[in-house]
Amino acid sequence: MPDELDVLERHPKTSAPGELMRPHNSTCFGCGGDSPRGLRIPMYAGEGFTVDAQMPVEQWMEGGPGVIHGGILSSAFDDVMGMLPRLLGPPGVTVHLQVDFLKPIPVGETLQIHAAILGKQRRKIYTEGLAHLGDPDRPVARANGVFVTIDVVEHYADHVKNSAKAEEYLSGRPHL
Repeated sequence: MPDELDVLERHPKTSAPGELMRPHNSTCFGCGGDSPRGLRIPMYAGEGFTVDAQMPVEQWMEGGPGVIHGGILSSAFDDVMGMLPRLLGPPGVTVHLQVDFLKPIPVGETLQIHAAILGKQRRKIYTEGLAHLGDPDRPVARANGVFVTIDVVEHYADHVKNSAKAEEYLSGRPHL
């Protein structure tokens, strides 16, 4: 992380602490309610520059026998930490994600994820995430990420036609 960071200011239109945050988009694999095979993780704005989420570890998420697949866990971190830029304003996309798998996470448990902004420099937002099974002092995984804020329309212009909701996006009805 760079030495010189921008001053963080919570965007006035972002969700208040404790409020459910709006999904990235309705078909987002991590948080979208219309994703046919997604995680559908509800996320809540926290105090300051944090986001909290809970995700049941279901049987279909199994990797090794009886435990979550590392890719599913990585996707959950990516999505929860990817919600953090919204606390500051424009959305961001992942440019770096590192996950440390500390302990096996059993199927049938509820994973709790806490994500926080560590700092910001221009368009880059530095984040961290911590996952636990009910005791934050006993983490099962942690992650670090870098997200870059984007202009949504410009960033997805060449790809929106591939979306399951392309007609809606192109008509301007839903908000990415």
